Amino acid sequence: MTTYTRRAWTGTPTTSDEWIARAAEVAALLATDAVERDRAGATPHAEVALLKDSGLVTLLGPVEHGGGGQDWTTAYLVIREVAVGDGSIGQLLGYHYLWAWAARLVATPEQIAVVEEQATRGRWFYGGAVNPRDGDLVITDEGDEIVFNGRKSFSTGGRVSDVTVLEGVVEGTDKHVFAIVPSAQDGIVYHDDWDNLGQRLTESGSVEVRGVRVPWEQAAGYVDKEFAPRTYNTLNVPLIQLVFTNFYLGIARGALTTATAYTRDRTRPWPYGGDNKESAAEEFHVLETYGDLQSKLWAAEALADRAAGLIERINAHPDEVTPEERGEAAVVVAAAKQRAVDAGLEIGTRVFEVTGARASANAVGLDIFWRNIRTHSLHDPIAYKRAEVGRFALLGALPEPTWYT
Repeated sequence: MTTYTRRAWTGTPTTSDEWIARAAEVAALLATDAVERDRAGATPHAEVALLKDSGLVTLLGPVEHGGGGQDWTTAYLVIREVAVGDGSIGQLLGYHYLWAWAARLVATPEQIAVVEEQATRGRWFYGGAVNPRDGDLVITDEGDEIVFNGRKSFSTGGRVSDVTVLEGVVEGTDKHVFAIVPSAQDGIVYHDDWDNLGQRLTESGSVEVRGVRVPWEQAAGYVDKEFAPRTYNTLNVPLIQLVFTNFYLGIARGALTTATAYTRDRTRPWPYGGDNKESAAEEFHVLETYGDLQSKLWAAEALADRAAGLIERINAHPDEVTPEERGEAAVVVAAAKQRAVDAGLEIGTRVFEVTGARASANAVGLDIFWRNIRTHSLHDPIAYKRAEVGRFALLGALPEPTWYT
């Protein structure tokens, strides 16, 4: 089992740059054995402990409770940075931020205040069992309590989370309810069946929910069993789609960082090209390839940063968000996601062309980057993201809010 030396991090970061630097320190630790941990596929308890020890889990939490008080622009850059070292842990952190923020999306002010104080002071790590492609969990109204039952194919965070966000529909109604519940309880059964090509350490296997009880007062956004909708509660999907985008970008940068180091240190120049060089780093085709890949990554990062700015603009006035503001943000997020996927998959493949045959050895682990992006980018078909952008460009049509838009 992996363990990381417990360290006393020097103070709590107070600026965006300091938080990003802290994330880079965490990424450097994760990168030292990312390949070995990926091959072993063990539950990432030590990795989540590292996120807690570093304070990264409280990045979005209120300062008065010991949190970082940072914005989503910083959160996205932190996710990206951690994913450079380990894409799985970047995903876990990104999902954690989304679910830690969920109360602000749908809960009442009183619920938000209680949950954020408890979560920040306790350094809770969040997971979520909210896969829209499955049937909803069934909720039974039993007076002062509601009871969740059902099954979800994916539950990212699983056993390494302190709390899990559940979502279901009250039986006989159309009322959707989100609630935060303890992850370690008899009523949540993890099947430990996440055995996929990539993102192997995300604890994303299936889960059964058996009789999990929640007081009505903890049903997010409900007062006297009635939901008070907010425009802002439709923003959760653009938020998480941009989470995806940023850990894809981090994985892609990790691939380039790993490959360039290998090329400089280990790749041999080709001796039969007619214009032979002393090192592979001097060869034209190597320089041209890295230049192309780096340019594409920078472009994708710039678009993702633009999308983050639109998200931030909405966060500035959450209860007065217009459909146009939300729609524009969703379109740019969709564009950023497709660019990140395309650039990441290309980088994950083409780095082999400029590292050489020996770089395909399992011990090198260059395969991890393509596998990770390929796996998670199948979350929802990227073609629909392209079509959303196309409808906006051609017809000026804004995407309708859905579970994936």
